[in-house]
Amino acid sequence: MLRWRGLEDIPADWGRCVVTIGVFDGVHRGHAQLINAATAAATERGIPSVLMTFDPHPTEVVRPGAHPPQLTTLTRRAELAEELGIDVFCVMPFTPELMSRTPKDFAHEVLVEYLHAAVVVVGDNFTFGRKAAGDVPRLAELGQRFGFEVEAISLFGEHAVTFSSTYIRSCVAAGDVESAAEALGRPHRVEGVIVHGEKRGRDLGFPTANVAPPMYSAIPADGVYAAWFTVLGQAPVAGQVEPGQRYQAAVSVGTNPTFSGRTRTVEAFVLDKSADLYGQHVAVDFVSRIRGMEPFANVDDLIAEMNRDVEKTRVILDAADS
Repeated sequence: MLRWRGLEDIPADWGRCVVTIGVFDGVHRGHAQLINAATAAATERGIPSVLMTFDPHPTEVVRPGAHPPQLTTLTRRAELAEELGIDVFCVMPFTPELMSRTPKDFAHEVLVEYLHAAVVVVGDNFTFGRKAAGDVPRLAELGQRFGFEVEAISLFGEHAVTFSSTYIRSCVAAGDVESAAEALGRPHRVEGVIVHGEKRGRDLGFPTANVAPPMYSAIPADGVYAAWFTVLGQAPVAGQVEPGQRYQAAVSVGTNPTFSGRTRTVEAFVLDKSADLYGQHVAVDFVSRIRGMEPFANVDDLIAEMNRDVEKTRVILDAADS
């Protein structure tokens, strides 16, 4: 898959293509419908498919400081798009200049002059151009004028729930990672680098990997979760953990109220494995919430509960893997 950033990366001799446009945060099941429609249209015509996304999130430019929690990094978005068969992952820097373009200018300059779009695939709630003045009927009108087709896809799923990044963010924020996974088509993932923490887990007999996610990451509600833990990349790991292999983990999200903690952390206890993970880039895929975060009267009560958390994690993930 080719990866472009900005219009200047598009080759001068680029031919016709099928373009699907959106932020695609999460690359959820609704996004998969758009991407599948785009790749099908591209295959039918024998031309490439292009996914156009934006960075930073448009909301951050329209209303600075209002960046929504991010379900996927750009790198993860590209990986998922490639798995779904996209030929080109095109990141458009979302700037005030881009935001100020009229719907006509965006369609003519970006879709026609640079991308030579033959078909444009969007969600039926798609808006574009200055002050979001463009919608699907306007895009279709411009398509007739400039020579491209428009296909609008309805993003409804089961039980009349619309697949949307906003809905999934609300599920994650509530700790309902099961509903988030249903809409995503896979568990919600938080990535990050392992950093040094308070080392309380080690003292309690549960050495944890302290995950530092990127800014704006969508972190589940405080609590304890059953999750899959994976070291990303190919860097060697000292110990019993292999890069690219997933392992069962009990994950604590919160401020460690038993110890009057104030900093919110994501700490993963990898079951039955010992390794030096500091500095590793890892992924935590949240499968199920076991309980909320609560203070305990003493350390012994906390350790007993953590042992129960580990056993519940085994049962949940063994069942998920069967």
